[in-house]
Amino acid sequence: MASLALWSPENSFYDICTFAAGFAGNLFAFVLFVSPIPTFRRIVLNRSTEQFSGLPYVYSLLNCLICFWYGLPCVSYGVYLVATVNSVGAVFQILYITLFITFGENATRLKICGWLVGVFTVFALIVYVSLEMFDHQARRTFIGYLSVASLISMFASPLFIINLVVRTKSVEFMPFHLSLATFLMSISFFAYGMLVDDFFIYLPNGIGSVLGVIQLLLYAYYSKISREESMLPLLIS
Repeated sequence: MASLALWSPENSFYDICTFAAGFAGNLFAFVLFVSPIPTFRRIVLNRSTEQFSGLPYVYSLLNCLICFWYGLPCVSYGVYLVATVNSVGAVFQILYITLFITFGENATRLKICGWLVGVFTVFALIVYVSLEMFDHQARRTFIGYLSVASLISMFASPLFIINLVVRTKSVEFMPFHLSLATFLMSISFFAYGMLVDDFFIYLPNGIGSVLGVIQLLLYAYYSKISREESMLPLLIS
């Protein structure tokens, strides 16, 4: 009878909405994780990393590891969907980094390996300090702020693309499907963070949502300008 008393349609609906928001965030994040596949197909076919940089993937790995640690029960309760998405993300980043090491020149391999050792050293230090020096609540706060800083720096990277789009008046370097997936992922995890009342989830994803809206608006504006300019010679002729 006690278990029946705790159940209510409102609680069930809340749980469904929370899971749906987190699952959607996982789904849209997966789109972002697989987006570099064409680049790595080119690397494998040419057996060379050419001028591509492996640093973004190394940094993404560190971000995934920190957020994965935050989502585990030993740090936070009830946000396991944060752990699932970042575990998948970490696997993808490791695969991409492995390809850089496999097909890169010797100097590139050494550099990537050095960065990779640094990432795992930093992550191991974070895990050790958080477990040994903090109780559960303080651990959640410590890792939460680290994840917020990491996510905000990741979401800040589109600012460079936004600046490039404004300067060049072209959306060539801002693919629509990536901008849309970034926005949908951010807004999904923002909703998830609000539903579970987790400041460390909804704050950075709220910022990511705003940046995503800006990207989509810029894409719509400059795409329209490009279409009008391409039609102008036809009208003149």
